[in-house]
Amino acid sequence: MNSPQQSLTPDYFDSLYNADADPWKFETSDYEAKKYAATLAALPNARYRSALEIGGSIGVLTSMLAERCESLLSIDVSEMAQQKAIDRCQALSHVRFQLMCVPESYPDEQFDLTVLSEVGYYWCREDLQKAQQLMLQHLEPGGHLLLVHWTPYEDYYHNPLSGDDVHDSFLSLPSPQIKHLRGDRAEKYRLDLFERVDETL
Repeated sequence: MNSPQQSLTPDYFDSLYNADADPWKFETSDYEAKKYAATLAALPNARYRSALEIGGSIGVLTSMLAERCESLLSIDVSEMAQQKAIDRCQALSHVRFQLMCVPESYPDEQFDLTVLSEVGYYWCREDLQKAQQLMLQHLEPGGHLLLVHWTPYEDYYHNPLSGDDVHDSFLSLPSPQIKHLRGDRAEKYRLDLFERVDETL
């Protein structure tokens, strides 16, 4: 299951969006709709001041998260996908978009919510570890980190990691950094919620 291969590049995703504007059927899948509902239901706070979505794709979840945020920054590696997200959220002035490839780059801001949904398994383990530290550095004390990932693993997938690899890696982080608040496993995905520990206390 684990692979030494490198993180998938923006070119890989551009080729998918060139072939299909919605390659994972975010707009039409009943599975995705139920998973999005569970994602939103898992957020402990009714509202967040400043949220980050890593890998916003075509903006389906972005538009839903926006209802819970005073400010939301959605980043993605694909300009093609992000343009569709921008069009979808054009009436939402508090939503911002930026092309960015984590962990090579990361927003120079602090957030009280970071959402990593269906992205972590595209990184190799080294990049996942770099991304973890960036997420923690830019998450305010008491802020929430929500992970949601598909768990079945197929040999024909190009992903360097599985969804379980990603979540288990966060669960193994030193406890002084983050606290695990909840974990849910559905048939084909898992969800884990963490809180950034205030190390000054």
